[in-house]
Amino acid sequence: MEIFAFLKYNFIVRAFIAGSFIGILCSLLGIFLVLRRLSLIGDGLAHVTFGSIAVGIFFRAQPMYVALPLVAFSSLGILKLSETANIYGDAAIGIVSSLGIATGILLVSFSGGLNTDIFGYLFGSILSVSASETWISAVLSVAVIALICVLYQDLFSTTFDEEFARISGVKAVRINRVLVVVTGVTVVLAMKVVGIMLISSLLILPAAASLQVARSFKSALFISAAVSVFSVVTGIIVSFYADFPAGASIVMANFCLFIIAFFYKRVKCCLNHKNR
Repeated sequence: MEIFAFLKYNFIVRAFIAGSFIGILCSLLGIFLVLRRLSLIGDGLAHVTFGSIAVGIFFRAQPMYVALPLVAFSSLGILKLSETANIYGDAAIGIVSSLGIATGILLVSFSGGLNTDIFGYLFGSILSVSASETWISAVLSVAVIALICVLYQDLFSTTFDEEFARISGVKAVRINRVLVVVTGVTVVLAMKVVGIMLISSLLILPAAASLQVARSFKSALFISAAVSVFSVVTGIIVSFYADFPAGASIVMANFCLFIIAFFYKRVKCCLNHKNR
């Protein structure tokens, strides 16, 4: 078998395209979320996504079209709870996510139990991404990345010092809303790549790996994107040749790169300490 034989298959090419776009998007957002200690919002919105998918299947509608507005609205609900109800962010995430997962379980039970579609969304099925889903993922990813670029300075300011950003004239409330809504959209897009159960890893691991070795904020963004794309491509190739689940393979590739970055930092720190 030729080493690049997998490129002959359209479903592999679609998986590469969709996975790379979504991976870049997750990695960029992950930097902001990790530094703002909002990493768990991805996991919470993943639970809401499960409920939204169940709503779509229950009403025989396209799950992604149902999930996008519902998850975006839920992300604003998390923010609103933390701002107005004197509830800490992690508690607000827990409230909304538990409501989402409970709704999903109830609707799944009404629909006659788990089926193949639900399992695909839970554990990922990037190799089954259709042409239309590839286009949707690419277009939405480019739109969100463009929005991040436009709001980069404001996002940067609120990430490191929100109070100072407010004093400087940055509309922090608006920026926070944009960030959580964009995260919600990203979670919905990522469910096909690694599945609802593993979405948070796609947001956290590339960011965590890049922050181990990056020397500046911008370099952290670029390294995170590179780690994410490499992990997606590697995971898909491993899945194709070894017949492993694609989503889990992508996450394991991400984790391996994080471990390498972690030990690289430790070794570098030890060498610098000895040279002093």
